[in-house]
Amino acid sequence: MTEPSLTAGERIDGLPSQNIRIIQNPDMFSYSLDAILLAHFADVKGKGRGHAVDLGAGTGAVGLFYAPKVSGRVTLVEIQPELAAMAQRSIDLNGMSDRVSVLQKDMKNIFEDIKPGSVETVLSNPPYFPLNDTTKTNHDHHYELARHELTIDLPNLAQIANKLLKNNGKFYMVHRPDRLADIFAAFAKRKLMIKRVQFVYGKAGREANMVLVEAIKSGRPGGVRILPPLIAYDETNDYTPEMNNILYGKAW
Repeated sequence: MTEPSLTAGERIDGLPSQNIRIIQNPDMFSYSLDAILLAHFADVKGKGRGHAVDLGAGTGAVGLFYAPKVSGRVTLVEIQPELAAMAQRSIDLNGMSDRVSVLQKDMKNIFEDIKPGSVETVLSNPPYFPLNDTTKTNHDHHYELARHELTIDLPNLAQIANKLLKNNGKFYMVHRPDRLADIFAAFAKRKLMIKRVQFVYGKAGREANMVLVEAIKSGRPGGVRILPPLIAYDETNDYTPEMNNILYGKAW
């Protein structure tokens, strides 16, 4: 495998359990635990031959961590050209160019490239923070787009996922627990029925700081399962055994 030529500020980070390496630049944006946990949380339908799409892919972490779980195509959709270019180099670095590709576009404009109703699985680690009169955005444009709903909000993201998915296709998302009411409302209005929810805690005894959600397009209402909590760190600030296994154990 040929090592890439890194530009100033870039580095290669990896997820040992999936044997995947990601090129990123912390001065622009870099993935964190939420991307790993979303890829781990997302199930595989059937034999995993269907098309999967990562909306707002950034440097491609979610889609690339998920790709070893399936045998079908994975498309990484990213609006920022610099991040899309890094994602493409990570695809090449991992030898996945035969079935993983980057679509550098606003996700609202992808339907000339991806046929509506053709996708089995949609994944998204979207901007967490809504825009309002009190919003304080980051001065760095890359971080603004990644953290704040400047180009996409929850209702529009849910609509795009619905349009992409086949009936009974699944949408997986990681978000903040304080947006849970917004998530349920946006999904229900667009026939995305939430079926599994898992809360993630930094440490035991603290409030949840992440929520993982699975929804099915045109699924039956009700039947929501709340999974056991996932705790990231123990009292000595080391990873818990469950988290350590996700990061360094056997391939998912």
